[in-house]
Amino acid sequence: MATSVAADTPVAIVEEIQGKVTGAEFMDYLTPKSVIKLGDDGSIVLSYLKSCRRETISGGGTIVVGAEQSAVHLAEVKAEKTNCDSNQMHATTRENREAAATVVRSVANKTPPPPAPLTLYGASPLVEAKGRGKLIVERLDIAGERVQVDLEGRQFKGRFYDFAGTNRALVPGGLYAATFNSSKIVFRVDPQAKRGATPIVGRLLRME
Repeated sequence: MATSVAADTPVAIVEEIQGKVTGAEFMDYLTPKSVIKLGDDGSIVLSYLKSCRRETISGGGTIVVGAEQSAVHLAEVKAEKTNCDSNQMHATTRENREAAATVVRSVANKTPPPPAPLTLYGASPLVEAKGRGKLIVERLDIAGERVQVDLEGRQFKGRFYDFAGTNRALVPGGLYAATFNSSKIVFRVDPQAKRGATPIVGRLLRME
């Protein structure tokens, strides 16, 4: 791969698994050089967080995870580009928190906000929020829309809460702030975003 990443940096997420698959489970983050083996009846969907490449790989074979795409031996690969924001893995870094604060101040002062640090391409976010706490999602550009979810640590794998699983959705085009414990992210929902279980990589919201 032309792009180099640290060996322990997640580069892909497992969106689906069927049949016999070893080396990965549903909703695992994968790092470069991870090896996955598929049985004859096995299949897996991998989405790359930077390249937005979504791969459906099936049939007996071996997969080696790369920085932006997989190296596949014997198995069949069907790949497509999907909408995602490559900033999603770093959305709670210091730089993006400062950018979020700038957006919030501009809304409070009724001045045109700068671009949001993150864009979601699905209207039903899949929120990564580990452990217990209050997840609050509040619209910034229009007053009145606010969602609060009390997470008790029983979310999937202790960290994933899916708005699609509870038939919730945000408004396409809306500007929002999400807060969980000490984390805060400002994001915009793409105007063409659809509700429900759209590709995970396009609606992932990481709260750390």
